[in-house]
Amino acid sequence: MPSSAEHLDRVIQEIAAEMAARPDRGTVATYIPELARVDAGAFGLVVIDADGHVAAAGDCDTPFSIQSVSKVFTLTLALGMVGDRLWRRVGREPSGTAFNSIVQLEREQGIPRNPFINAGAIAVTDLILSGHKPREALGEILRFMRFLAEDETITIDEAVAASEQRTGFRNNALAYYMKSFGVLDNPVEFTLGVYFHHCAIAMSCRQLAMAARFLAHSGRNPSTGLSVVNPERARRINAIMLTCGHYDGSGEFAYRVGLPGKSGVGGGIMAVAPGKASIAVWSPGLDAAGNSHLGRIALESLTKRMGWSIFGA
Repeated sequence: MPSSAEHLDRVIQEIAAEMAARPDRGTVATYIPELARVDAGAFGLVVIDADGHVAAAGDCDTPFSIQSVSKVFTLTLALGMVGDRLWRRVGREPSGTAFNSIVQLEREQGIPRNPFINAGAIAVTDLILSGHKPREALGEILRFMRFLAEDETITIDEAVAASEQRTGFRNNALAYYMKSFGVLDNPVEFTLGVYFHHCAIAMSCRQLAMAARFLAHSGRNPSTGLSVVNPERARRINAIMLTCGHYDGSGEFAYRVGLPGKSGVGGGIMAVAPGKASIAVWSPGLDAAGNSHLGRIALESLTKRMGWSIFGA
């Protein structure tokens, strides 16, 4: 009989081959000019199991703009800095609206629904920025990402960051609206500068799956034994990923995939099978909710074949 690692390797290769053959690839994000240039035919998938075995296929070592996937790591970092005081400024409920909607902010006095929609992530970024210069805060975020991934080569795609700053009018509106309610402490241009840059961090599926290991293993890095967060915090971050990690497609993702995960409009999805594996998939074409079309289909296939859904096989 094949080992569990051999079985995982075979499943990953089969899924990658199936995704390569599919004609329905979604549509790349066009509202950020740099992302509109990405090859919609790209696909990468990496799974790292509890024993540290890496199963990889496709364009798994090609860096891509992680975009909103970075919000999981800024949330983790901010919780480490201010603890549960963070929840005075950001909620924990699904939004049910587009990731850059301003409607709920007006109705709810400038408090974003959750830390994974744009407004919520901007508020989290503002907390990280407090007491720092923008360059220092950004350096802290980048160091954290490199530490988690055990890779000092991870960088920010400056072209993507500049592209977002030139066209991020809706994010400017969200930030100024929150500022009017006292939700943001720092100058809007500073907070947005850090926000645009951490969304422009470029990582491969291999690096992203490495960075996610602590969330799959109760807050601990399984290769070093070092604790990144305590088990309760890891569980709660995973809960927010499950309920809010895919904008107003979060329910569909939970229904079909059954894992905590976070998507980004760069086409990446990071997911965790608690106690079993960390996962990263990349396919730039998006669905109507702004989530990777083939990425979600690949993860649904993975959880079915491996029996990894948190809701049962």
